[in-house]
Amino acid sequence: MHGFGRVPAYPEALPPLRWTTAEFDDRHALASALEGVEVVFHLLGGSVPALAEENPAEDLRRNAAASVELLELCRRAGVGRIVFVSSGGTVYGVPRSLPIAEDHPTDPISAYGIHKLLVEKHLGLQAHRHGLRATVLRAANPYGPLQRPGRGQGVIAALVARRLAGRPVEIWGDGRVVRDFLYVDDLVDALLRAARPPLDRPDTPRAATCLVMNLGSGIGRSILEVVHDVDRVLGMEGAEILFRPARAVDVPANVLDIGRIGRELGWAPGTGWLEGLRATAEWLQSALTTGEVRP
Repeated sequence: MHGFGRVPAYPEALPPLRWTTAEFDDRHALASALEGVEVVFHLLGGSVPALAEENPAEDLRRNAAASVELLELCRRAGVGRIVFVSSGGTVYGVPRSLPIAEDHPTDPISAYGIHKLLVEKHLGLQAHRHGLRATVLRAANPYGPLQRPGRGQGVIAALVARRLAGRPVEIWGDGRVVRDFLYVDDLVDALLRAARPPLDRPDTPRAATCLVMNLGSGIGRSILEVVHDVDRVLGMEGAEILFRPARAVDVPANVLDIGRIGRELGWAPGTGWLEGLRATAEWLQSALTTGEVRP
């Protein structure tokens, strides 16, 4: 995950933090970091979708295989719960209906989506065999302050940064593809709720020890709409747009059904669309001015 905002709920869920800096494939560092840990939030990844397409075998090793090793280390360390952030935008593939519910077939058309789904399956296997409590959050496209625009992931950060730098916006295809966007504060809220969900009851059936839930806004917006709203927030209506060839890995539409997470965790998105865009733009404007990030 590329950024985070204020913690909107459950501040008592965050104890004093101990930072460990290491590579994902450093098993010794991972094992040490897991000592005495009750809940693991797995958000770590070594690539972005574009890089996964360029070298799927390397992405399989760095992300999927490394994640499977992490799950085994969690089991050995006695971790009670894992919350894994998967990709609601890629694991379903081309939707057969909208909005997409969790029981929709999973037919990803990208290596990135295949590898996320692979980790989900291994997490379910650990839950089935060893009783590990697991939550999979299939997240929509996150955005918000602290998201770096130059990493090849995060369309809103990239759009805002290019506009602020006076550069034309680039769009893959005709801009009519539809996406679901999730503000980072709402993502954090869902993560904290998932760390201790109501399903942790003595009578919870073993089959329910791995719960998969969509996490998004439940609202679809085309990329052209997103550009229009970004320009509106920045006061740059009518600025230049460059259209690039469409990409084979982009599904035509992705809007998530968020009914299950509302029922299970009492979660709902709390940040308005334009409010989130303004907060993102304000942070990026400050970061670009100070040189903290580059456009």
